[in-house]
Amino acid sequence: MREQHVSARTASRCQARRPGARRDRAPAVSWKGHPAREAKADSRSRARRRRPAGGRRPGRRGPAAPAYAGASAAGQQRDALLALAGAQAGPVARALALGGQERLIVKDAVLDADGDRHLRYERTFAGLPVIGGDLVVHQRADGSISSVDRAFAGQLSLPSLVPALSAEQAAAGATGAVRAAPGAAAGPEGAALAEVGAAGQAQLVVWAGGDAPRLAYRTAVAGVRTDGVPSSRRVITDAGTGAVLATDEGIRTATGTGTGVHVGAVTLTTTQSGGTYLLKDATRGNQSTVDAGVAGSPIFTSATNVFGNGLQSNRQSAGVDAQFDAAATWDYYKNTFGRNGIRNNGVGITSRVHTGNNLLDLFWDDSCFCMSYGDGPGNAKPMTELDAAAHEMTHGVTAATAGLVYSGEAGGLDEATSDILGTMVEWSADLPADPPDYLIAEKLDLNNNGTPLRYMDKPSKDGYSRDYWYAGIGSQDPHYSSAVGNHFFYLLAEGSGLKTINGVTYNSPTFDGSILAGIGRTKAAAIWYRALTVYMTSTTTYKGARTATLLAATELYGSPEATAVAAAWKAVNVN
Repeated sequence: MREQHVSARTASRCQARRPGARRDRAPAVSWKGHPAREAKADSRSRARRRRPAGGRRPGRRGPAAPAYAGASAAGQQRDALLALAGAQAGPVARALALGGQERLIVKDAVLDADGDRHLRYERTFAGLPVIGGDLVVHQRADGSISSVDRAFAGQLSLPSLVPALSAEQAAAGATGAVRAAPGAAAGPEGAALAEVGAAGQAQLVVWAGGDAPRLAYRTAVAGVRTDGVPSSRRVITDAGTGAVLATDEGIRTATGTGTGVHVGAVTLTTTQSGGTYLLKDATRGNQSTVDAGVAGSPIFTSATNVFGNGLQSNRQSAGVDAQFDAAATWDYYKNTFGRNGIRNNGVGITSRVHTGNNLLDLFWDDSCFCMSYGDGPGNAKPMTELDAAAHEMTHGVTAATAGLVYSGEAGGLDEATSDILGTMVEWSADLPADPPDYLIAEKLDLNNNGTPLRYMDKPSKDGYSRDYWYAGIGSQDPHYSSAVGNHFFYLLAEGSGLKTINGVTYNSPTFDGSILAGIGRTKAAAIWYRALTVYMTSTTTYKGARTATLLAATELYGSPEATAVAAAWKAVNVN
């Protein structure tokens, strides 16, 4: 399973009590740009602004919104919020004492029911994108700033904006670096490259992922992995010396095998065109499913409005899986968090089945806003299992919000986010043909022995992952370092020890020997989603995620849930 992001940044370690590299308390500005009073910085002042909800006992804070506190405004309200956030970019930059050459570009905005706003910005310097310069500004209802989370904590300054190297030299150097790397730049995905192709146009940027900002080039080098999966190695090179500052893989994978069509008999929303029905869903942003194994990748059609027969020999059957997977993912995010599609803009995705030949993979690609599914060995085992598909689409949600870099602990958090929320899509759909559980991609049978790809209750059961955080976990493949986040979520939702849930037996240990009672998966998922969309930045680490989830739990529910969050993190050795 893989996913493509648009920026190449390595993660810098966050300070122990912070969700990003820096959490600032800043002078406030109002929505009209006028200076306001100094913000009170501590989280207790944030908590005191909450009022008890009707029917709740005094001192217990109710959720900030009826269905989900912190859901981004939809439709026209969201457009207005983004427009206002854009209008505030200049005043906010001045309030944060950014330099005269720095500009903020709105990426996302979240509006709480009590009027609090959370504005996510990318940064430019002298018109150049700042890689690792993203930040989240938290505003009270009156427009005053309560706090700021930054990926880069230092001051942006460069001795010169004139590169010593040309873009052509940078592109050539990036290609050479990929070719020269051990295993043809195996990278975090683990698979070496069978082919290294041409580099795209090198883009001049400011690199803020290290100790000091540098003028740099960002170049994407195309390739093909030994397992047949496309590759896009993103290389950051110093514009003065040509030295490689960072690399990462733009396309992220977790290969799997399948054993047939997965969703069984389901209801689909289709579109009629004359006497033909299209596998296109106008109620969910015009999401559609196409046959990538046929010239022109046509959309699936039917004269009877009946698609597939459950057998792989019928090409439509995998299309039914993919279309249902996209609809179930859309519905979970919409019904639970008020999120209107992957990017929260009402636009649906395109699903491409029968991709490649004997391709053991499924992947999300942000550049085409599409899902692609291979058919496995002999083109007989489609990669269309629901939790795996929802995992991949959730990478698109992460790219549109926190933008977690795919390296270090942030990479593990990226994968954990997809496992957590992908699992929640499976629980929400509750398919008889694929009963929900806390096992990852169990129907794909990657290991050819009937075992899941990953286990959330005890990650070490896969033979590679660790159950608890340790100092070197950021050096692991993100699919394995995700174990800490997965284990935390399971403990928070279900608690520790031996139990059977929906017919599956689990036995979750704790680092400190504690016995935990879960708060339920619904609350646990709401806490994680708010932490992701409101507090995490591109470089958040596990200690930063602890702070982010504590803030989210306090704001959504109150002290008991926040206490449970702290206990669950302690149980995986994150303090």
